[in-house]
Amino acid sequence: MSEFFAIHPENPQSRLVERVCSAIHQGGVVVLPTDSGYALVCALENKRGVDVIRQIRRLDDKHNFTLLCRDLSEISIYARVENHIYRLLKAHTPGAYTFILEATREVPRRLLHPKRKQIGIRVPDNPIAQAVLEMLAEPLMSSTLMLPGDVLPMTDPYEIQEILGHQIEVVIDGGFCGFEGTSVVDLTDEIPRVTRVGAGDTSSFSETA
Repeated sequence: MSEFFAIHPENPQSRLVERVCSAIHQGGVVVLPTDSGYALVCALENKRGVDVIRQIRRLDDKHNFTLLCRDLSEISIYARVENHIYRLLKAHTPGAYTFILEATREVPRRLLHPKRKQIGIRVPDNPIAQAVLEMLAEPLMSSTLMLPGDVLPMTDPYEIQEILGHQIEVVIDGGFCGFEGTSVVDLTDEIPRVTRVGAGDTSSFSETA
């Protein structure tokens, strides 16, 4: 059965964040609160973790995973960021956005779409997620915690523990953190293109060249 940590949503306890990071370093899959609901996460190089998440969500190899990054400097390691894109990212991070960018060679091939070398990247505006990312000092592979057949993500940590407790290593109770997904913005072309309207305000993107 997975471990269950109730972490303060505004002032995360360092000792609990450290235990979460230890589980991730040891190859664990963790349920992490973000600013757009709960997510399944694991270390970037954790092939077994990716397979577990695919199995839980019944995802095929064409599904695009998202990298959770702590800041803009980390994004630039894993994605190609031109000056105009950097300015746009700076204005909208951290926040409830997933940005589709051209991936660098630092991104494992198994996380990329088989025909497009692109990756979704986001900087979550959630104190618990930020504390974990800061202590890890590396990004996390993530996928929204939505079970097959459901139309909304899971929001109750106790229900998550009951249903998935035997498949994952840690469930974090970070309180209610919403169920609306991120707004997705494709930055692979010259003009940003909103491909999904979600929790992040997208009104400024139509004016961005």
